[in-house]
Amino acid sequence: MAKLYFHYSTMNAGKSTILLQAAHNYRERGMVPYLLTAKLDGRAGQGRIASRIGIGADADTFSENDDLFDMLTTRQAQGPVACVFVDEAQFLSPAQVWQLARAVDDLHLPVMCYGLRVDFRGELFPGSATLLALADEMREVRTICHCGKKATMVVRMGEDGRALRDGAQVQIGGNETYVALCRRHWREAMGDRPAPAD
Repeated sequence: MAKLYFHYSTMNAGKSTILLQAAHNYRERGMVPYLLTAKLDGRAGQGRIASRIGIGADADTFSENDDLFDMLTTRQAQGPVACVFVDEAQFLSPAQVWQLARAVDDLHLPVMCYGLRVDFRGELFPGSATLLALADEMREVRTICHCGKKATMVVRMGEDGRALRDGAQVQIGGNETYVALCRRHWREAMGDRPAPAD
């Protein structure tokens, strides 16, 4: 039975690595995965999903005005698709998440989305919020803060090496721009002093 999956995390947790490994597993069994990534994130090259550990694969791209149900219907008409993989799913619009849910329900395509849950301000991305509401299954991809605790937040660093508190929600970047932290250290970096211990 087809389902809509949301694999979420903070930056640098290995979401793209997991996506690429899962797509490889389908290919290895003679099945055809269909990969999609956000057009606005061209860090690995346009139409390419890449991992920090050096693996990558070509993908079709989506932008905010694309109808993903139409894209998947067209792709399915060209030949069988075993599973759809969506990288950078935080950049989906709420309408696009509904389109993916429709593809699961009406086209019987499993759709696996991988993306960030929250931005550097601690706020949900609209696409992630809709995925949290609609996904049949959700899985957290874990990474750690410098203190060893689970990282659930991310800070955007300015040129002076300090955490930024304001700015556009979307700014493409990697390790040079973002640092994954636990909530306590995120609060500290953002200037919110931790509550005194009991």
